[in-house]
Amino acid sequence: MDLVLNAADYYFFTPYVYPVSWPEDELIRQLIGLFVITNLSGLVIYFLFGTLSYYFVFDHSLMKHPQFLKNQVRREIIYFIKSMPWMSIPTIALFLAEVRGYSYLYDDIDSSPFGWPGVIFSMFSFLFFTDMCIYWIHRFLHHKLIYKTIHKPHHKWKVTSPFASHAFHPIDGFLQSLPYHIYPFLFPLHKITYLVLFIFVNLWTVSIHDGDYRVPKALESIINGAAHHTDHHLYFDYNFGQYFTLWDKIGGSYKNPSALEGNGPHDLCRKLKTDKNLDGNKIDKKSD
Repeated sequence: MDLVLNAADYYFFTPYVYPVSWPEDELIRQLIGLFVITNLSGLVIYFLFGTLSYYFVFDHSLMKHPQFLKNQVRREIIYFIKSMPWMSIPTIALFLAEVRGYSYLYDDIDSSPFGWPGVIFSMFSFLFFTDMCIYWIHRFLHHKLIYKTIHKPHHKWKVTSPFASHAFHPIDGFLQSLPYHIYPFLFPLHKITYLVLFIFVNLWTVSIHDGDYRVPKALESIINGAAHHTDHHLYFDYNFGQYFTLWDKIGGSYKNPSALEGNGPHDLCRKLKTDKNLDGNKIDKKSD
């Protein structure tokens, strides 16, 4: 995050906002800068990926599903906007620790003892580490003592649109993002790789809420895609994973997606449309 903060200081904050006498490495200035950057970047990523997915990937026929709420897309967006500033506060504390040098983030691949193989390995280990942590955090959020207050707001969206992807209670959103932030405090990670992975996980979060259930046949039982996550929203106690199905299978919470068995939300929408057409034809015949 120091790369982003330094760029913001160089191109915006120092020449246009702060007095030259205010040092760029001063704590309060860094906190303010990180707050602005975190919230603006969060909004940009959410609306950019969410809008692209909504218009080019999301099947709008799902909006006719009985469990798709009235004005749901608008309500998802409003919920995110209200949660984002509060969600960002504990995140900024971790970003500040990164900026001030307390993590294992590095910027020079040549000086790293692991070189390029280390960069490539860290990408895979990041995915597996965060997938494992998110599984257990997500499952914990379903505990009856905290579910109603913290995680239930996200389950309000039974059949989701891409804009449900980040529509969380602030505590819920932060806890499920925590593994992404603690990884570089435990393991070496290249700074650019970290930014790329951070964008990727946000894009993935949108993708598992977009209603596009297509996954290569060979990967259907491995990748936790939109079909798996849709069943999590619909049936509650299944498919807690983020990217893979591994931990759901280990934890006994795996459910083969109903959409891949011909019994998903799209199938119900098609059935309702067919039934409606049949009823319409019957009425027309009677009127004749």
